[in-house]
Amino acid sequence: MKIREFRGIGLTYGDKLVNAGVTMLSDLLTKGKTPSGRRDLAFRTGIEESKILKWVNQADLTRINGVGPVYSELFEASGVDTVNELKNRNPDNLMSKITEVNNLHRITASLPTPHQVEGFVNEARTLEPMVEY
Repeated sequence: MKIREFRGIGLTYGDKLVNAGVTMLSDLLTKGKTPSGRRDLAFRTGIEESKILKWVNQADLTRINGVGPVYSELFEASGVDTVNELKNRNPDNLMSKITEVNNLHRITASLPTPHQVEGFVNEARTLEPMVEY
């Protein structure tokens, strides 16, 4: 996915990231997976390091099949910022939480099914951690 198309980044931040060599979401994950990489991106773009970390975490969640920018935002709003956090969640409890959060914030018009949430959690359990803190 092109970096400018990722939910929450947009054109202004996207242009800054593109100028720093981040044109795709995968570039953001690769270049921002370490604290030093995020510091470098923050320096080169003028974007706050905390904002870059938020996007890197959301990009990390999109490694899970079926999780795109909207579901990664929904997970983050529900307190699940990383693949590591997702793998430790109870799927039923997570489904309840994302339903509650979505009813409040209207992040998506189409929630994942309980079966999908269980699949997301199970896949997260198979992934190696990518982001360092």
